[in-house]
Amino acid sequence: CVLDDTGNRLRFQLELEFVQCLANPNYLNFLAQRGYFKDKAFVNYLKYLLYWKEPEYAKYLKYPQCLHMLELLQYEHFRKELVNAQCAKFIDEQQILHWQHYSRKRMRLQQALAEQQQQNNASVK
Repeated sequence: CVLDDTGNRLRFQLELEFVQCLANPNYLNFLAQRGYFKDKAFVNYLKYLLYWKEPEYAKYLKYPQCLHMLELLQYEHFRKELVNAQCAKFIDEQQILHWQHYSRKRMRLQQALAEQQQQNNASVK
C-alpha cells in the first residue's frame, strides 16, 4: 500500500497537495511566469503525476478539476499560454461558470427527487 511507511505517506501527501494546487489557474500562471514550464525536469514531473488519474488515487482528491489541468499541462502550447495573466483569468472564470451551472443543476435534481418522494409518500397513504 502507498501509505505503508512514513516516507511514502509524506510523499503521498506532498504530491496530493501539489496536484490539487494545479486546479488553481492563478497558481499555474505563477509557475509559468517563473519559467517552471520551460524546465524539462518539471515537465517530466507533471507527466509522472498522471498516476493521480487512476481511481485508487483520484478518490483522495477534493478538487477533481486538477486532473483536467494536469492533462492540459501535458501540452506545450497550453503551458506557454499560461504565462499570459488573461489566459489564467479566462480559465478561472470558466471554472466559476462550470461550478455555478453544476450547483444549479444539482439543486434542480435534488428538488425533483424530493418532489417525487413526496408524491410516492402521498400515494402510499
